[in-house]
Amino acid sequence: MLRYVYASDLADYPLLARTMFEDRADQFKTRLGWDVDIDGDGQERDQYDQLNPLYVIWEEPDGRHGGSMRFLPTTGRTMVNEHFGELISGPVTSPLIWECTRFCLARGAGGHVAAALMLGGGEIMQNFGVEHFVGVFDARMVRIYRMIGSSPEVLGSAGTGRDQISVGLWHFDPDAASRVAARAGISLAQSRQWFDRAFGTQTHPSFAQSA
Repeated sequence: MLRYVYASDLADYPLLARTMFEDRADQFKTRLGWDVDIDGDGQERDQYDQLNPLYVIWEEPDGRHGGSMRFLPTTGRTMVNEHFGELISGPVTSPLIWECTRFCLARGAGGHVAAALMLGGGEIMQNFGVEHFVGVFDARMVRIYRMIGSSPEVLGSAGTGRDQISVGLWHFDPDAASRVAARAGISLAQSRQWFDRAFGTQTHPSFAQSA
């Protein structure tokens, strides 16, 4: 299932939170070799986790983390503006654009998990009045985004081949939601139910109603 959890509420989900940060360490440090900090508990956190971001997390039946993404409004501090500004023509700052970072999948996560996370991102976009997500991604993610059915508009890139890093801009409309939901094996009604459980019934129409 999808959970929407602000950093300030992670203590309410100790197993889910612990395994998320452990899986981030495993993916970014062990598997990808990124220069990230790992704490004494084997968990990966950075300065943006201290800004009370919203996490979209796929929770496995045993309560452990299966995959996650992290969201912050671009009206505040963001990784794109502070560390990847050379890839874009100017800072991205708008109440209509949120940053999405730390896309992480647990080892052995099924193909549906990545699509489910994208579907959760679409719920945030629709129900919070967000028009676009901006984020940094590497070359390996291009195939994953294409497979899910939600590829970004590339704003700028550096490097070549497997070492290429890009900044992308995502939009999510009802057609994209339907494609991603089919890939995830999740109905749009179920997706909305998970969102409403976290935030209450919204006044915006669901993807199911607007498709």
